Amino acid sequence: MIESFGNKAAKNIWEFDTSKDFPAHLHVRAKALLTIMYSTKTLADLKLKGSPPNIKLHALKGNRKGKWSISLENGSPWRMTFRFDKGDFSNIKIEDYHD
Repeated sequence: MIESFGNKAAKNIWEFDTSKDFPAHLHVRAKALLTIMYSTKTLADLKLKGSPPNIKLHALKGNRKGKWSISLENGSPWRMTFRFDKGDFSNIKIEDYHD
């Protein structure tokens, strides 16, 4: 279940299917991943339910410890980052945190 969004880009994709904050060709994939998160209770389900290719799900380290990341596109710097606790996704952001 989606509990909260951490930035405007993720919230706009969820509510309006569009955002000016990242490339338009990634909007459909971002919405699909958010839809999977909405109906998912485990991280394992995130990988299985939609079977989106190349999501590269991994835990973050350092000052981002406690967050997870998935790739929006292979070779692209755009990621969806989030916290996951007891079946809930929170602080979901769409960002390029590699800058």
